[in-house]
Amino acid sequence: MSTSLSTTPSMPTHSPATSLPNQIYNWRGYQTRYQVSGPPDADHTLLLVHGLFVNSDHWRKMLTGLNHTQNGKTCRVYALDLLGSGWSDKPNRNDPTAQSVDGENGRFINCNSICNNNNNSKKRPRKLRSEATLKNIPLGTPAGGNRVASSLELRHPLRSPYNFYTWAEQITDFVHDVIHAECPPPSFPSSPPPVTLVANSIGTMSALQSVLDEPNLFNGVFIINPNFRELHMAEVPLSALTMPLVRQIQSVLRNNGHGLFKTLATPETVTQILKEPYAVIDAIDEELVSVLLDPLLTPGADEVVFDTLSYSAGPLPEQQLSSSQFPNLPVWVIYGKDDPWTPALRVEKLRQVGRPGEDVSTVERVVGLDGVGHCPHDERPDVVNGLVWEFLERLAS
Repeated sequence: MSTSLSTTPSMPTHSPATSLPNQIYNWRGYQTRYQVSGPPDADHTLLLVHGLFVNSDHWRKMLTGLNHTQNGKTCRVYALDLLGSGWSDKPNRNDPTAQSVDGENGRFINCNSICNNNNNSKKRPRKLRSEATLKNIPLGTPAGGNRVASSLELRHPLRSPYNFYTWAEQITDFVHDVIHAECPPPSFPSSPPPVTLVANSIGTMSALQSVLDEPNLFNGVFIINPNFRELHMAEVPLSALTMPLVRQIQSVLRNNGHGLFKTLATPETVTQILKEPYAVIDAIDEELVSVLLDPLLTPGADEVVFDTLSYSAGPLPEQQLSSSQFPNLPVWVIYGKDDPWTPALRVEKLRQVGRPGEDVSTVERVVGLDGVGHCPHDERPDVVNGLVWEFLERLAS
């Protein structure tokens, strides 16, 4: 059961959802939690990237469901808590150390921030700099149409480190520092195996950005219900008129919303909130509510939530998938047709997204699931895990 608000919960030694040990990855001075299942010398290595306001326990049925042999093949499955989420540290956005690890540092032209990759002993690729505001970017519409965003702002309006570039760097560093370090040399004498990314919701943008940053680390991306971020400046209708009001509401929440957050952070409220994106209501059990809620009761969690709600900028799926720098690797997208947050027709339109000057789509396959909402991996794990195995067989072919 969830801890009451009168006490601060602490990370258990093992996840109540998976029974796996909660392990710590020290990332750039911060403690971040992760879980792993499957043998170290497995045939496939997966890294699961969670969505908004949840954590690695949301992958409970994939962490345990892929932990078996399929057609003679095995999986090693990692799932991490992104900085600010779950049992990972939640520093204040203005903390000097948090600012120093901000993934936006060194990203943009005419920006004086120092890239972390250029300022440490670990040899990492230099970031490809771009304009902070992209112009005339093709995007989709909820009805499956096409539109062009006149501008797409990439920088967090609060200059907060809680952004997709920071999380992308956490992902790539995790691959280097944890996954590759755990690969036994006798099994992989030449080089560590490539990693397959699996992402849900807004974890999509973090995963795709990590592929853009270090494509040699990955062999494919399996996306579950991508999020198109309705509060992004490029997504809000008549943004020149409406964004000032949105910004004002965001500011009010950041400054005065903490009492409301504490009032809503109860098992009963979380259960009701989950009933909106979940079409399979039976999947919302006490275990799920507890493992999602308890980390939200830790110090700093409310600040991260309001920071994220104020993040009306950053990359979008179509923009990332159509980048000339996106590598030639398989991308599959699956989605629940009863998802109220992800327009089905816009997801289907991803079949037509491709790199400039190419006739082939970046997205190889799109699969819609009947009777499923925003979290198919938790609502219909049998179907989703089966599709993951199909994807892994495709990568091995």
